Amino acid sequence: MKKCLEIRNLTVKRGGRVVLEADELSVRKEDVLAVVGPNGAGKSTLLLTLARLIQPERGEIWFNGQPAAAESALRYRRRIGLVMQEPLLFDMSVRENVASGLKFRGVPKSEIEPRTEKWLAQLGISHLAKRRANELSGGEGQRVSLARALVLDPELLLLDEPFSALDAPTRARLIDDLGRILPENGVTTIFITHDLAEARKLGDRLAILLDGKLMQIGTAEEIANQPVHPSVASFLGI
Repeated sequence: MKKCLEIRNLTVKRGGRVVLEADELSVRKEDVLAVVGPNGAGKSTLLLTLARLIQPERGEIWFNGQPAAAESALRYRRRIGLVMQEPLLFDMSVRENVASGLKFRGVPKSEIEPRTEKWLAQLGISHLAKRRANELSGGEGQRVSLARALVLDPELLLLDEPFSALDAPTRARLIDDLGRILPENGVTTIFITHDLAEARKLGDRLAILLDGKLMQIGTAEEIANQPVHPSVASFLGI
């Protein structure tokens, strides 16, 4: 299967200090890669670098066969979807929030409505379509954020711990739904989490990030059977 994203010899510094090193990483099209590690391991730094919101000190990011730097950061970001820990919604209805990106991009009205309705239904929020964003629970708001990103048909979806602020039952339902939605729609996804159970459930493969260094990539079974370093084994509880 073709690769959607590749990283080569990536180093990121913040405040003059190296906070992330990733020698090699690739994500195949339609795969879900779960980047997992403890708090402070550099997971969000990796995600923001992939979104071109942080400039790496060195290294390359290749996106669908081309160097990401070959196009402007704005054009690049229009090709990806980004969902953060907290839902950042406009003060308008749920339907208007989901449709907002399509309107900004000048998509014809005849196309906006069916695409919006599709993703309202996919995320189970059709019944909230007329409700204003400030009237939503945390879980409902995060579903709206996901629908707003997915309605744009991103070539790559980046999720930065999107379940961390949710209570356990709400989190479990949303993970179950995404576990169905992402493969059904062939959405290439990089999912950041500190929760191994979430990573195993949602990710086709895991990338273990410890102390700012990408340690190992593989299926959960491959990594558990052959951890490359004692720190990986320790993190996995082996």
